[in-house]
Amino acid sequence: MAMPNVREAAAPAPAGRIGRFRWTICGLLFLAATINYIDRQVIGILKPTLQAQFGWSEIDYSDIVFAFQLAYAIGFIFAGSIVDRLGIKRGFALALVIWSFAAMAAAEVTRFGPAAAAMLGAVGLAYSSTVAGFIVVRFLLGLGESGNFPAAIKTVAEWFPRSERAFATGLFNAGTNIGAVITPMTVPFITASFGWPAAFVITGLLGFVWLVAWLVVYDRPERHPRVGARELAYIGSDPAEPVAVRVPWSRLVRHRQAWSFASAKFLTDPIWWMYLFWLPDFFSRNYGLSLLQLGPPIIVIYLMADIGSVGGGWLSSTLIRRGWTVNAARKTAMLVCALAVVPIVAAAHVQSMWSAVALVSLATAAHQGWSANLFTLASDMFPRRAVGSVVGLGGMAGAVGGMLIAKVTGYILQMTGSYTVVLMIAGVAYLVALAVVQILTPNLEPARVD
Repeated sequence: MAMPNVREAAAPAPAGRIGRFRWTICGLLFLAATINYIDRQVIGILKPTLQAQFGWSEIDYSDIVFAFQLAYAIGFIFAGSIVDRLGIKRGFALALVIWSFAAMAAAEVTRFGPAAAAMLGAVGLAYSSTVAGFIVVRFLLGLGESGNFPAAIKTVAEWFPRSERAFATGLFNAGTNIGAVITPMTVPFITASFGWPAAFVITGLLGFVWLVAWLVVYDRPERHPRVGARELAYIGSDPAEPVAVRVPWSRLVRHRQAWSFASAKFLTDPIWWMYLFWLPDFFSRNYGLSLLQLGPPIIVIYLMADIGSVGGGWLSSTLIRRGWTVNAARKTAMLVCALAVVPIVAAAHVQSMWSAVALVSLATAAHQGWSANLFTLASDMFPRRAVGSVVGLGGMAGAVGGMLIAKVTGYILQMTGSYTVVLMIAGVAYLVALAVVQILTPNLEPARVD
């Protein structure tokens, strides 16, 4: 893959000591991503428990995951534009209230499950009461959670200069892995002590705690009392963008830059969804781990993913600071990550559990490094006012891919009982996605949306 090596001129930093309050905002985004993934992953950790208690088939579970992904895709149609319209502060708060309420509502599925089953039955979908109940609450969860990443990426574009955006994105995106670590550390013990409904209630409450901090701390950088003149000048040190109205999707989809981002999300987001919703089952099925034994391997995997998230953003940001073009730096980092995923194809056949953990850890770390750079492509190629909508478009594409992988994984497991084919798909997806990005946007040139 040919990479341009022309050096870009960086904007000079303001003289004197630059403040660091922008990293406090990044910390809030990190916590939101952590809570987002805790609420999302609880059902994956509890899959063996719920499946045994309620007699779900692999197809039943895949339909529950499918409902979440369907809502996530639908939510992304509106989430980015809602954030663009309401502003980051109110848009983020609205998304969090919806998803936290839905997370807690999962504790009551045995009560409203019969009504949910009757409602779905009225449109020709026959499910048991518990499956129907989880389909409803996971659908609501997907609608709310679809607002997290458009709001977070827009916040990074508003609070960071281009040279720091990939690193900041990698930092807040690392919260997804912390959430994925906290969940297997806590949910099994909550479940063993108080029952599985308590796991949904306790984790769902965390979102409302974050909401208080967000409403108290957040404001735009030019209005924030904690942002000094030097930091504000540094945040705005990139070339000024023209002031214009919000860019609708109907205009965005005319640009190959939007299709480049959305195609890469469609091809690679489903692999992360597969990790999130099926890794506990993979280790339970292949190595006979109980609910309380799942913690150590899952924790190691997502700690390594954290390193990948920060490392991937650090790599491209460092290359840019050393004079590489944005195009060369981003794509080099993405190529490194794509190659690092390939060995996961062997994970279904290794005899040692910890060998499987090592292969999966490398792949999850590479995915998060890839994701940090892929998200940043949106702000590289589009003006700030359009970033939320672009990320929403890409998020919808990724969620549609997630819908497909949910059904594919469910049917493969139902028919073969093996993860071999699923992991083969994971191993090649990133190289295919990078090839698509290179074909559609060989130079990452900015989209002319005006």
